[in-house]
Amino acid sequence: MKKNLLRFVLLVGLLAGINWLASTFFFRLDLTEDKRYSISDATKQLLNELDKDVTINVYLTGEFPAGFERLESATLETLEEFKTYSNGHLFINYSDPTEATSEEQRQKQYLNLVDRGLTPTNVFANENGKRTEKIIFPGAIVQADTLSVPVQLLKGNKASTPEEQLNQSYEGVEFEMASAIRLLASPQRKKVGFIVSHTKISPARLSDLLASVQQHYDVFLDMNNPESYDGLDALLVMKPDSAFSEDEKFKLDQYVTGGGKAIFFVDGARVDSVSLEGNYAQPLDLNLNDLFFRWGARVNTNLVKDLNCAEILLNVGNVGDKPEIRPMPWRFFPLLNNFGRHSVTRNINAVYTRFLSTIDTVGGNPNIKKTPLLMTSAYTQTVNAPALVGYNEARRQPEPSQYNGGVEIAGILLEGTFTSLFQNRILPNDPRFKKFRSQGSAGKVIICSDGDLVVNDFDYKRNAPLPLGYDRVTKQTFGNKDFIMNALDYMTDANGLITARSKEIQIRALDKIRIQENRKLWQSINLLIPLLLIGVFGSLRYFLRIRKFG
Repeated sequence: MKKNLLRFVLLVGLLAGINWLASTFFFRLDLTEDKRYSISDATKQLLNELDKDVTINVYLTGEFPAGFERLESATLETLEEFKTYSNGHLFINYSDPTEATSEEQRQKQYLNLVDRGLTPTNVFANENGKRTEKIIFPGAIVQADTLSVPVQLLKGNKASTPEEQLNQSYEGVEFEMASAIRLLASPQRKKVGFIVSHTKISPARLSDLLASVQQHYDVFLDMNNPESYDGLDALLVMKPDSAFSEDEKFKLDQYVTGGGKAIFFVDGARVDSVSLEGNYAQPLDLNLNDLFFRWGARVNTNLVKDLNCAEILLNVGNVGDKPEIRPMPWRFFPLLNNFGRHSVTRNINAVYTRFLSTIDTVGGNPNIKKTPLLMTSAYTQTVNAPALVGYNEARRQPEPSQYNGGVEIAGILLEGTFTSLFQNRILPNDPRFKKFRSQGSAGKVIICSDGDLVVNDFDYKRNAPLPLGYDRVTKQTFGNKDFIMNALDYMTDANGLITARSKEIQIRALDKIRIQENRKLWQSINLLIPLLLIGVFGSLRYFLRIRKFG
């Protein structure tokens, strides 16, 4: 009796000691090969520093096909991991918007979620041999105090298969959720400047990007000719079409040399107008060539024609007395679906461009790391400006053998310690000499060779801007905005939260043909093996009891 009591006391003490150690020394082990249950150090730091309560309302719950169930599980697992590091400041609610007492109430719930920024998705499935359709909301609303942020979980490259898109969405759950929490919890907003004084593009054609950036950053437009751009966390140069002065170029040079972050959306050739027969695109000199060259890149004065391109509506003839308008591939509008391996471009949709030029890397500065971000397909042809650009070319069937230019760079990231273009050119008696930096802190520059990448279309009937990257012909929104916002995030986020986008989950798909061929075998194994194991365990236990008490 005393022996059993001692064992019991020791067991209780051991369990209490283990619980105390677990509460004092917290750790988790992720034994998966691709670390699918781990979150980045930047996300952990963000959650540890939460000083206000944040509530996440998840609407991706219910009965779904297998792919969406996997996304639902990934969301649940990621948020449970978030709660672990949030010091009790994170609350999670799950609700199915399809559940309602009446159809009228269900429609009200749908409209409420749409008004709050979530996009519904139609899901098709086969149930008992019947094809069914269901509306789901693969998203969440993150709320703190009176502010809320919608989070769209279903993302990815539209050119991928549905299974790959769901897997890309799976990989992006941590970044999307953490970005929304950071937006609500961060007391200080980064400062982003826009240089728009050198473009003739109307403000309405830049409004979608400006509105999106204003949600996350404090925006400054040209700032009344400042002496320098110091103090800005990032600087965007928006589709300039006139040359920069030497003084303006000096300010750009000093900003980057001092550790600034700048993104340039520039054209290599000017296309003022296009006719059926064609007009000539002219070289565009922005007086930035020597600056780019010093940084290690060159924007060429040419245009790229790519077989992977967008479409335009073209009158191809008449049917009776009415013109026949058809969508035709327009090779001067390349669709960029070839990306460098970087968190900025990972899992984004194709990027829509117009009259794209090429970028070359130059120089051998070992302090500058060069990473291509946006690239064309391998089926390209370049034409040097002045180049004839006419709509009638869309009517002609392209000769594939002529599109053998290979992959061309359209966007490049330069990062490292930059050397000033004006080194040894500023004299001691120059007023700028005292603050001159010939070489400074590590900076970052992204150069994109298409200014239209930031320009949204405009609906003149409704007098409203269209989303950035929206294509009127295909009614599809491409990944222009995601690319720019990711680039800004990478430039300004010192903690590196965007590294969460680098998570890669492998798809380990089963062989569907072999499953179908050996279906009965695997069903029998799954049914009989558990019964066999239970029988063996029962028999062994019975034998041991007979041996002990018989």
